[in-house]
Amino acid sequence: MFHKLYLFFVKVRYTYRFYPTQEQAQELSQVFGHTRFVYNWCLRLRTDAWAIGEKINYNQSSAALTALKKTPEHSWLNEVSCVPLQQSLRNLQTAFVNFFTGRAKYPRFKSKRDKQNAEYTTSAFKYADGVLSLAKIGKLNVRWSRPFSSKPTTVTVSKTRTGRYYVSLVLDEMPQPVTKTGQSIGIDLGINRLATLSNGERIPNLKLTRTYEKKLAKAQRLLSRKTKGSGRWHRQRIKVARIHEKLSDARIDHLNKVTTDLVRRFDVIAVEDLNVRGMLRNRKLSRHISDAGFGRFVSMLDYKAAWRGKELVRIDRFFPRSKRCSCCGFLAQKMPLNVRDWQCPECKSEHDRDENAAQNILNFARGHRVEARGATVRPSQA
Repeated sequence: MFHKLYLFFVKVRYTYRFYPTQEQAQELSQVFGHTRFVYNWCLRLRTDAWAIGEKINYNQSSAALTALKKTPEHSWLNEVSCVPLQQSLRNLQTAFVNFFTGRAKYPRFKSKRDKQNAEYTTSAFKYADGVLSLAKIGKLNVRWSRPFSSKPTTVTVSKTRTGRYYVSLVLDEMPQPVTKTGQSIGIDLGINRLATLSNGERIPNLKLTRTYEKKLAKAQRLLSRKTKGSGRWHRQRIKVARIHEKLSDARIDHLNKVTTDLVRRFDVIAVEDLNVRGMLRNRKLSRHISDAGFGRFVSMLDYKAAWRGKELVRIDRFFPRSKRCSCCGFLAQKMPLNVRDWQCPECKSEHDRDENAAQNILNFARGHRVEARGATVRPSQA
């Protein structure tokens, strides 16, 4: 039986690969260079102003850009659409907001060797009947790998370090109704296993970094022997980037498959609210944590659950999920990481550390959901 139909839209982003012509590739390269210049120019402008005790906001930087484009030395900025240039100022403004609110580091200058992108709003692109056209670029040869029903509100064109081109559309789509299963699950994330479920299932961690580390080390060693800036150096740099890209694609593909399966099978999914940024400060485990992709795993569950009408419950990170017996509630004083199996001294239950943690996460989530419906019972955190 399907759940009730949604009466609201959800903002989503779909990404497609496209193949520009040689002329379009040159034009896009020009657009990327112009937007990168504007971003770096404005970052320098705002940084220098801050150094002398002045502040420059978005409106002031926009007016400064208009004046800059009128000067003979920078008249070349008018060769491309003005929309992506303006959007680069907005992106910089967002970067500063994130910095001042403590969500990110200070904005850094962009390099031509990093991923390139340019953002277009509705005034600078047209989409109709499967044909996407950008201002001063023309029609793009896009591989539409998934359908959508709404019209794009924003289009972002990007080029990876390996030379792949992608177009990303921001859409207002209706969530898709799915059948309710009536099932709930608790998930404990780990390094040896990506996830252990409260029903006893184990989801493996592919450990892709270990798989590619020898190949990557050899490629990077060859890159270090090349003269920086030479033709051979650029070709080897692309080979290194392709290995990184292949590793990233394999990780994202695995996480997508796992999270999609979980959202389809369970109505309520409980996970721990991990402090991934803090965990990465551990020098011994940071590499393994990054390789597993904990943050991306939870974020995928979050938006997929919202899209499918399911519920994701985040559990307090300080809840003693591993030290607590999921059968009787006994709380052990210590539980070192090397202890993978243990027996409860009170009820004599045998526990797998990760499975017991997943069950505790599920029990804690059920207690909070019951309390939200008006009950007074809540599992103790002691």
